[in-house]
Amino acid sequence: MNQLKKRFTDIFLSLLLAIVVIFGYHSEKAQKQNTTPETVIEKQAETLFGFNLDSVYVEKNTIARNDVFGGILTSLGVSANAVMLLEHESKDVFNMRNIRAGASYHVVKADECASSPLAVIYEPDIYSYIIYDVSSDQPKVEKLEKEVTYCEDYVEGSIEGSLWKALENLGISASMIDQMEEALSSSVDFYHARKGDEFKLLFEKKYVEGKYAGMGRLLAANYINQQGSHYSLLYKNGDIEGYYDTEGRPAKKAFLRAPVKFSRISSSYNLRRFHPVKKKVIAHLGTDYAAPYGTPIHSVADGVVEVAGYTSNNGYYVKIRHNKVYQTQYLHMSRFAKGIKSGTKVKQGETIGYVGATGLATGPHVCFRFWKNGRQVNHLREKLPAAKPMKASALPEFIQHRDAMLDKLEDMSLFYRKTRISHSNLAGDIVP
Repeated sequence: MNQLKKRFTDIFLSLLLAIVVIFGYHSEKAQKQNTTPETVIEKQAETLFGFNLDSVYVEKNTIARNDVFGGILTSLGVSANAVMLLEHESKDVFNMRNIRAGASYHVVKADECASSPLAVIYEPDIYSYIIYDVSSDQPKVEKLEKEVTYCEDYVEGSIEGSLWKALENLGISASMIDQMEEALSSSVDFYHARKGDEFKLLFEKKYVEGKYAGMGRLLAANYINQQGSHYSLLYKNGDIEGYYDTEGRPAKKAFLRAPVKFSRISSSYNLRRFHPVKKKVIAHLGTDYAAPYGTPIHSVADGVVEVAGYTSNNGYYVKIRHNKVYQTQYLHMSRFAKGIKSGTKVKQGETIGYVGATGLATGPHVCFRFWKNGRQVNHLREKLPAAKPMKASALPEFIQHRDAMLDKLEDMSLFYRKTRISHSNLAGDIVP
C-alpha cells in the first residue's frame, strides 16, 4: 500500500514539475516578446511596369482581330477627349494603329471594381512597353525600356557541308552569323569555306525578365582554315569601337562588300546585258542584289547624301558622296529610311532605305552602282582603300584586352569540350 501511495506521489510530482517547466518557458518567451524592441520587417512590394501591385489592380487582356486601340480605350471607360489627346501624344512615341492581334495589353486600376483605368500598357516588343497614363485630365504617353541582362556563351565546331548549316545546327542565329562574317571579313573569304574548317565563337545572350530574348554581340571569333588561324575581337575604348585582329588591325574595310545582308547577286555588272523590261541589249553598270521586300539597305561607307529622290527608271533612289573619289547609288527602293534626305550625313552600315521594286524593276532588289572619279565601275573588281588603323597610343590597352579574350576563348573551349564529352558518356556514346 505504501509503495502504491509512493508511486502516485512520484507521478503527481513529475506532472507538477512538467507543468512548471512548460509555464516557465512560455512566460519567458512572452516576456522576451514584450521586452524586445518591435522590429518592422518591410515587405518588398512586387511591381509591374513600375506600378506597386500592393496598391493597384492589374488585369491582362489580349488584342482581338480587328481591334482598334482607341476603341479598346473607350470600352475601358476612357473618354473620347482623352483618347484624342492620347493619339496626339503618341504620334512621336508609337503609332496606336500598329497594335498586333494576339498581343497582350494590361489595364491598371485603383481596385478591381474601378469603372475606369489609371493606365493602359502595351508591349510592342520584348524589350519595351508603352504606358498610356489616363489618371489625370492631361493624359500622357511614355515609352520605357525593360532591363536587359547579358550572359556570355560559347560554341565551336567544324564544317561538314556549309558554314551556315554548321552554325545553325549549333543554334546560332542569322544575325550572329552575319556578325561573324563582318568580324572576320578582312582575313577570311567565306564564299570559299571548305569542309574541315573550324570555328570558335564567344558571344552574348540577352535575357529580359528572366526570358531569353535572343543573341547580342559577338565578342570574339576564331576561324581556322588552310591559310591558318584567324582571330577577331570586339574592342571598345573611347572613340574606338569595332572588330580587330590580334595585331590591332581593323576588320572593317572602308567599304562594305554589299549594301544588303543575306542577299544574292541576281545580275552582275555587264556591259552587254539584255534588259528584261526594255527587251534589248543595254549596258548594266551596276550590281543587282535580290532580297525580300522591306530588307534594309545600308550605306556601304561613311558619306553625305547627295540625292534622295525618284525617277521613272530608278524608282526611289539614294546617291551618296563618300569622298572626292567615290560615290555610290542605290535604286528601286520601296521607301527611304527616316531622316534620309539631301545633305544628311550617314555612317557605314546605316540604313538608308528598304528593298522594293519601284521604277524599271521586275522584282524586289537593289541595283547598286559605284562611281570612281565620276565613272561607273564594277566595285567587286576594285581594290578599295583600307580602313583607318588603330592609333599607336591605343595599342597597349588593346593588347591587355586581347590577351584576356584569348585566354577566355581557350578556357571556354576546354570547358566546352569537357562538357560535350561528359554528355556523350552519359548518352552511352564512345568518345575517342
